[in-house]
Amino acid sequence: MDHPIDYLYRAVQLARSEPMEQSKTAQLLMDGNPKIAKKVVEEAAEVALDAVVADRDGVIQESADLIYNLTVLWVWMGIAPAEIWHEMERREQELGIAGKLPKK
Repeated sequence: MDHPIDYLYRAVQLARSEPMEQSKTAQLLMDGNPKIAKKVVEEAAEVALDAVVADRDGVIQESADLIYNLTVLWVWMGIAPAEIWHEMERREQELGIAGKLPKK
């Protein structure tokens, strides 16, 4: 069974060939990296803002938007989800579950 992000990744890849006037994803991919990156930042901020006010439903909805836009960014940059999972595994082995070096 495929991971939902793998399924989403393939759907975004397929959307590249759809007419832009019919596909938000195709339009976003055509707009390119600056527009996609802006959407990732926007959705991440919305997740954080909903978290601050403890809006559980908002966090769920905005997280879905964030994951979608992050996946679009990966497709645009030619980054497969497996590359992300590999990096996460590497970090866990090296640094533990937090996966980041502590700030000094």
